[in-house]
Amino acid sequence: MRTALDRAAAVRRALVRLVARHGFHGASMGAVAAEAGVATGTAYVHYASKEELVHATYLEVKHDLMAAAFDRIDPHAAPRERFGQLWHGGYDYLAEQPDRARFLVQVDGSPFAGAAHRKAMAADGDPLVALPAVAELVAQFVALPHPLLYDLSIGPVVRLVASGQPLARSEVPLLIEACWRAVTA
Repeated sequence: MRTALDRAAAVRRALVRLVARHGFHGASMGAVAAEAGVATGTAYVHYASKEELVHATYLEVKHDLMAAAFDRIDPHAAPRERFGQLWHGGYDYLAEQPDRARFLVQVDGSPFAGAAHRKAMAADGDPLVALPAVAELVAQFVALPHPLLYDLSIGPVVRLVASGQPLARSEVPLLIEACWRAVTA
């Protein structure tokens, strides 16, 4: 028998799959529950509304993406090199899980975006604060709103993977350099 935590995780994974395939219109709570293999009432036990489910899933996907990206950072590397490592880490992670990239793109283009982003920024354990190597990297960034910094730095990674557009090895350094220039003084 699956635990409550397993069912909640199954519901979040189902939301990612459905939103990636059909957008939010194809992801009612009933459809999500069916995709997760649980009763609709079970989905509501864990998430009082679709909005609450979207926010919880967004937090998890964003956290996992950033953790995978930050895991690639060599704290002894120069900030520019760390940025490239972060970019590669995010790209590699999402390339293995393109539904997560498509989910993030769908959220970013939806009415859920503002609240989801605010909740992500307010979440405990923000890796930007917790890791000195990342905090030093972020100190290089221009003073722009966080959503814009995300869009200019790691946002292209998400969109490239979500679109299914293949990326030639020769293009990677150019994209990293363009993103670096967009977010640094």
